[in-house]
Amino acid sequence: MSISSVIKSIQDIMRQDAGVDGDAQRLSQLSWLLFLKIFDAQEEALEFEQENYKTPIPEKYLWRNWAADPEGITGEELLEFVNDEIFVELKNLTAPVDTNPRGFVVRQGLSDAYNYMKNGTLLRQVINKLNEVDFNRSDERHLFGDIYEQLLRDLQSAGNAGEFYTPRAVTRFIVDRVDPKLGERVMDPACGTGGFLACSFDHVKNNYVETAEDHQILQKQILGVEKKQLPHLLCTTNMMLHGIEVPVQIRHDNTLNKPLSSWDSDIDVIVTNPPFGGTEEHGIEKNFPAEFQTRETADLFLQLIIEVLADKGRAAVVLPDGTLFGEGVKTKLKKMLTEECNLHTIVRLPNGVFNPYTGIKTNILFFTKGQQTKDIWFYEHPYPEGVKNYSKTKPMKFEEFQTEMDWWGNEADGFASRVENDHAWKVSIEEVIERNYNLDISNPYQGEVIDYDPNKLLSDYAKQQQSIDTLRSQLKDVLGAALSANMTEGE
Repeated sequence: MSISSVIKSIQDIMRQDAGVDGDAQRLSQLSWLLFLKIFDAQEEALEFEQENYKTPIPEKYLWRNWAADPEGITGEELLEFVNDEIFVELKNLTAPVDTNPRGFVVRQGLSDAYNYMKNGTLLRQVINKLNEVDFNRSDERHLFGDIYEQLLRDLQSAGNAGEFYTPRAVTRFIVDRVDPKLGERVMDPACGTGGFLACSFDHVKNNYVETAEDHQILQKQILGVEKKQLPHLLCTTNMMLHGIEVPVQIRHDNTLNKPLSSWDSDIDVIVTNPPFGGTEEHGIEKNFPAEFQTRETADLFLQLIIEVLADKGRAAVVLPDGTLFGEGVKTKLKKMLTEECNLHTIVRLPNGVFNPYTGIKTNILFFTKGQQTKDIWFYEHPYPEGVKNYSKTKPMKFEEFQTEMDWWGNEADGFASRVENDHAWKVSIEEVIERNYNLDISNPYQGEVIDYDPNKLLSDYAKQQQSIDTLRSQLKDVLGAALSANMTEGE
C-alpha cells in the first residue's frame, strides 16, 4: 500500500472517533504519532551505527515496545498507557539539552501535544496503519515529503492553517537564488513546518556535502524558531526525516519575544515567509526601538532579520504589497533596509500564489547586509501561458522561475549582465527616495490593464484608504497648528 493510501486510511479511521474534531485535530493527532515513530526509526539507525548507544528516553516508551506489535495493547489499556504514561512521563522528562539533547527534543516536541482520540480500539487501528510505513527505507522516507505537503494542503478548511505552508516552487526558487553553502548559519525565524529549512538542508547536501564530517557540519547549521505547537512538532519531525539527528536548534518559541538589542548579528542566510496581516500581543513591540515600534508582525520580523544578519549575510523574505506601499513605520523600515542593506531585487509574484489560503499579492525581497542600495531591480513574474490564476489543483511550478534564473546574473559584479525587458526594470535609489520609499512601482513596459480581480481591487482600495488616512492626519496637524497659533495671538 502506498503512503498516500495509508494516510487516507488513517484519516478515515480518525473520522469515526468522537474525540477528533476536524482536519486540524486530525493532523495534530497524526503529527505526534508520526513524531514518535520516526524518532524510534532514527533510534534504531543510531543503535546500529554506534557501539554502546544508550536510548535518551525510557525504553518502554519507544515505539517498537508499545506500538509496533499489531496484536499489542488496545482499547482502554492503550488509552491509559498513552494518556497517563507516555504523555505524562515524556512531557516531564529530565533531559538537559547539553547532556541529553535527543531527550530534550522529545520533551519539547510533545510539550503541547494532546491525544484527541477517545476510542482505544480505533487508536490501535491508526497505529497499525502507520506501521505499514517503514521510515528506515530511504524510498519511503523520500516519498513521505510529498505526502507531508499534501497533508498541509488538506488543512485549507482548518481556519488559518494556511500560514503553515509556503508553496514548494517558491521555497525552491528562493533557496536556489540565495544559495546557502556548507558551514553558513541558515535561519528561518518563523519556520512553520520547516519548508525553507528542509529545502536549504537538501540544497547544501546536494551541492556542497562530500564527507561524513561535512554532513555533521550541515546538521548544526540549520536554525529555526516556531511559535505554535503544531507546526513546531511538524517541523521537528520534518528535520528528523531529512537526517538531522538532534534538531534542538528548532526552537518552540516566539522569535520576537526578546529585545532586538540582545540578538547577535551572526546569521549568514535567512530565508522566510513571516506571518503577515496579523498583530502581535501587547508588549512585544517594546522589544524594538521606539521609532520602529508597531504590533504588525511582518514589520517586526523585517526589523529582526536586518538586525541578526551578519555582515554580507543574505536574505530572501516573502512580504505583502502592503509593505511596499505602506507609510509610517513601514517607510522608516524601508529607509533603514536600503541604507543598511543592498536591496538588489524584488520579485513581484502574481495573484493566487498562496491560494486557497490567501489572495493577498506578495513579493520576494532579496537583500545583502553591509552595503547601501544603489539600484533596485524589479522582476514581475508572469503567469504561464494559458494560466489566469493558481489554485489548489493547479499550483505554481518551480520551472516557471527559469526565466528569472536565466536573467539573474551575479551579485559580485553588481548584476552587470541584467537587462531590462518586458518583465524586468531597474529603479535608482534616488527615485525611491523621491517616492518617499514607496516601492509599489509598476512595470513601465506594460500598458495599463483594467483588472477586475477582487483581490486586486481590494488591494487598490486599501492603498487609497491609507493615502486618505495620511492626508487626514496631515490636515489635522495643520489645523491643530493653526488653532494653536490663533490662541497664542488671542492671549
